[in-house]
Amino acid sequence: MDTLEPQRLNRFARHIILPEVGGAGQLALTKAHVVLVGVGGIGSPALQYLAGAGIGRLTLIDSDTVDESNLQRQTIFTPADIGQAKATAGAQWAAKFDPHLKVIPHVTRITGDNVQSLISGADLVLDGCDNFATRLAVSDACVEARVPLLSAALGRFQGQVGAFAGHLDGQPCYRCYVGDAFDGDDCDTCAQDGVLGAMVGWVGTFAAMQAIRILLKEISSFGGAQWGTLHLLDGMTPAMRSLTIAKDPNCRTCG
Repeated sequence: MDTLEPQRLNRFARHIILPEVGGAGQLALTKAHVVLVGVGGIGSPALQYLAGAGIGRLTLIDSDTVDESNLQRQTIFTPADIGQAKATAGAQWAAKFDPHLKVIPHVTRITGDNVQSLISGADLVLDGCDNFATRLAVSDACVEARVPLLSAALGRFQGQVGAFAGHLDGQPCYRCYVGDAFDGDDCDTCAQDGVLGAMVGWVGTFAAMQAIRILLKEISSFGGAQWGTLHLLDGMTPAMRSLTIAKDPNCRTCG
């Protein structure tokens, strides 16, 4: 289908009248497939705005269940969801929000054995998981599958969102950024360090905006993938700054 269904035009009217998105851009979003790794602090607000943008197909991957302590920042969940798998609850939220979306939940932990099948067919992977082992497995798989990766992370009052396309000539992958020192499950957690709920929302919604930018990079004037650009979000100041990640010629994944 090369046009939006008439009943969908009003829902996305505010996007369509933006010259930087337009009808062609909105149509592209409805045809896009985004894999969301982690449906927690970052994934919850990202899911809300990816669904709101009309991303036609969403794959949700998370092995965790909803806990009462999540409700302070993971705003798609309610007390009724406590104990339920986050991926399943996220898919149920999306189905209520927009029944036209195709949302596929996977209640599983990503490993080297299943990651390729989980990201298969994606136009973009948005990783908001909470450990380096998974992040690196996802990054390596994205390079192999030639799928762009948007990585989002935070701790306490600091966040970061970066776009990586290590499969493209001259562009870095996520491993170029962090190296090989973090292949273990050794990340600090918000349970240990604390996290401001609104800060999580800022990182997640900014990641959703960057995802839309990537998906529209060849279609509209809003597009511009910003490969290798890492945006640092500081909630204490508040402020945001950006830096460029260089491709590592010795990277074992994309070098």
